[in-house]
Amino acid sequence: MPGRRTSIPRQNAARKQVLKLVALITSTLEDGKAEEMVDIDLAGKTSFADYMIICGGQSQRQVSALADRLVEAVRGKGHKVQGIEGQGSADWVLVDLGDVIVHIFRNEVRELYNLEKMWSMPMPAPAPTPLEATA
Repeated sequence: MPGRRTSIPRQNAARKQVLKLVALITSTLEDGKAEEMVDIDLAGKTSFADYMIICGGQSQRQVSALADRLVEAVRGKGHKVQGIEGQGSADWVLVDLGDVIVHIFRNEVRELYNLEKMWSMPMPAPAPTPLEATA
């Protein structure tokens, strides 16, 4: 049918936007001297985000400064910040950008939680539904 569009191009366009946001985030954090940055592709693994970025800072001051710098940069490019958690203690700041979740840890706290290990493990296969089990 003329004029009818499939969801595939829309998905590709959305994916490109997410990857542009990831590039903005990683360059901003690198400029702020974030340490040991890891990005984890969550597409198809979870419904709450497409990417997770984890990085560290040497002190609470650096963690807080990285979060401030990130929020300023993404807002400056027209992205909406859904939420910020942990900025008061600045041991672990979570910046929710919708499709991308950013965790900025003080290095000692990062070692304690080890999110990279948890999210890099293969996801278990879903349990079969009763209909699938009897088929």
